[in-house]
Order: sequence, then C-alpha cells, then structure tokens
Amino acid sequence: MKIEEVEGIIVSETNYSESSKILNVLTKEHKMIGVISKGCRNIKSKLRSVSRKLIYGKFHIYYKETGLSTLISVDVINSFNNILLNLKNISYASYIVDLVTQVSKQNDDDGLFKLLKDSLIKIEEGYNPYILMMIVELKLLDYLGVKPMIDGCSFCGNTKNIVALDARAGGYICANCNQNARMTSDKVIKLVRMLYYVDIQSITKLEISSEVLKEINFFLEDYYDQYTGLYLKSKSFLKQLEKIESV
Repeated sequence: MKIEEVEGIIVSETNYSESSKILNVLTKEHKMIGVISKGCRNIKSKLRSVSRKLIYGKFHIYYKETGLSTLISVDVINSFNNILLNLKNISYASYIVDLVTQVSKQNDDDGLFKLLKDSLIKIEEGYNPYILMMIVELKLLDYLGVKPMIDGCSFCGNTKNIVALDARAGGYICANCNQNARMTSDKVIKLVRMLYYVDIQSITKLEISSEVLKEINFFLEDYYDQYTGLYLKSKSFLKQLEKIESV
C-alpha cells in the first residue's frame, strides 16, 4: 500500500471491532472510498476527534484501490461545528449528505464532491439550509439522468410564454401546450432555473419568500417521486421538523 493525501468528507461511520471504525469518505481524487480508522474509539487515540461524520479535510491514508484503505491522520479543513450545534442545520446537512451518497452509487462524477462541499460550507456560514437543500436536489437530478426541462417547454421546446411547472410533464409548459396543469407564478418559474444553474460557492445572498419556496419544494418532491425512486429516512425527518416549526 502507498501513502496518499486525499481531500474528502466523511459521509458515514460504522463501529468496527472493539475500538475501530470504518469510514465512508467522499473524496475529490477517488470518489467514494472505505477507510478503516484503527483504534479511534479509544479515548486517547489521536484519530478519535477526526473519525466522525462531516469531518472535511486532507486525509493521509494507506490507499488501496480495492478493499479498505487505512487512516493515518487528518488535516482538518472544516469540522462544521456550527452545523452540529443546530438541530435544523444538522438535519438538512444530514439529508444532503445522505442524498449525495445515494446518487454517488449511480453516478460517481467528480462534481458530486464539490456539490457536497460547497453546500455544507454555505450551511456552516449561516445560509438558509432549506434553500440549499432544494438547490442540491435540483442539481442532483442531472447526475441521475432525469434533469427536468427548464430551458423551454417540455412538449414543444418553446422558450417563451412559460406558464406552468409540472413534474408529470417533466418541467416547463408553455401557454400553447398547457391543457390542465396548474398555472405557476412567473417568479417560481424563473427561480427554479436560477437555482439549478447557480454556483453554490458564489452565493452571497439567499432571500426567497416562503410561498415561493413551498411551491418549488412541492414540485421537487413530486418530481423525485415520479422519476428517481429514492426514499430517504432523513427526508421524512425533515418533513416532521418542518411541521413542528410551522406550528
């Protein structure tokens, strides 16, 4: 085995033997890899604090192309402490991590690492996690091969007079093609496209009305149900959290 330095984020952890853990790390260099952190559950272990979910850093490992690599040390870039101190933030961050992890099983494109990293950093910086979740959901549809039609009408390709956003139709519908889809506000139509194309790293402001967000979220949930087959327990928890906060 050779020693390598890889940039990565721990997306899950599993106890192994009496004192170790197996870490799943989404990396910039090797996509998703399994890493064993030997003895990290011991109180005096130098690996204890860096062998947990959401640690982002430079991982020094004995790298194996197949099987488990072995962790040597981690230079932490961000431990996302602000996320961990807030139930809402950790809930949205956990869902995003789980969703990216699931998508990586179908598409191991390099862009997934940047998408996860950038979204977690923005949540850590205090940006609205609800909006960031929807941005990630929109972008991941492309990785799943089911990107909605948001550059023109789903039926005729017309880029003008878009009046509806409908999951069953596959995206936008223009006035000429619309038969029975519910009319969508112009603001929602424009924002969906903007959120899909925005570079998360460049975001400096996120202010969208709750009514618009609710409508976009309704579309995304319907679209995921229609085309992805993905079901995550962490999303169910988010829905419960949203209900509690709305009371």
